[in-house]
Amino acid sequence: MKKVSLAVVGATGMVGRTFLKVLEERKLPLEKIYFFSSKRSAGTKVIFNGEEYTVEELSETSFDRGIDIALFSAGGSTSEKYAPIASAKGCVVIDNSSFWRMDNNVPLVVPEVNANDISWNKGIIANPNCSTIQAVVALKPLHDKYKIKRIVYSTYQAVSGAGMGGYSDLERGLKGEPPQKFPHQIAGNCIPHIDVFLPDGYTKEEKKMMDETRKILGDSSLKITATTVRVPVFNGHSESINVEFENQFDLDELKEVLRNAPGVVVEDDASNNVYPTALNTTGKDETFVGRIRRDKSVESGINLWVVADNIRKGAATNAVQIAEELIKMWNQE
Repeated sequence: MKKVSLAVVGATGMVGRTFLKVLEERKLPLEKIYFFSSKRSAGTKVIFNGEEYTVEELSETSFDRGIDIALFSAGGSTSEKYAPIASAKGCVVIDNSSFWRMDNNVPLVVPEVNANDISWNKGIIANPNCSTIQAVVALKPLHDKYKIKRIVYSTYQAVSGAGMGGYSDLERGLKGEPPQKFPHQIAGNCIPHIDVFLPDGYTKEEKKMMDETRKILGDSSLKITATTVRVPVFNGHSESINVEFENQFDLDELKEVLRNAPGVVVEDDASNNVYPTALNTTGKDETFVGRIRRDKSVESGINLWVVADNIRKGAATNAVQIAEELIKMWNQE
């Protein structure tokens, strides 16, 4: 088994710290590990596998030391500048920002869905948007079996999806203090506005979900619409997904398809109040699906309730899973 040298870029942020936790849990074969951040956070100490490390300031020479894989979660401008530098020095970047996702030369990967795309990377692999990741884990097996024709996404997204600023805004709002991150108070409220508004009235988050779903599922013909909403929940994104299929389906068989799908846990027993919730999925890596019922308003439609930990599966865990697949691929060469 090849041991790798790995770097975490953005090590002091919410996702960066979760990278450390997931890397410890999943026990990747690491020879060396490095931690990088902005100048502001450089010098911070982090604990990894019981050892203390000092976070270094990210620079153009940071990757001059034979680093094999770098997990980036430091924002789009950092990824735009430093991912090509790292890649030019033989490092494969797994990037959590939105900057590279729709680049035709960059694979956009959810390992349970399209791990094979890792093989054509040119030094950068994009980690999809958190709300897209959990959706496609649930949709891929259904698309393979029944051919999806149309998707309607309605999301209920936790404040942790907006980083520490979002988390703090909910804490502030609960104390009656004004928001600093969101345009309105989030405590006791729902805000139908994630990321910036585009000229057509959609938000950038909604556009990400639509575009990324088509790219990951490899089907540009999919008809998709989305409304993304920030809700006063600390962690865990919930999604109501309405799907229309080209082909007919048997409901029991469809549930079995989901039960057998990688990374999916079906929690669907309405008579006993069993369905996924954000609280119950926090700290877990699977995508949870429930409220599975036929949409009787169309010929072949289904409603799903899909919930996942947006910081783990929606960001850190997915990136680490990509690294695992990459190492597996290298060991087979």
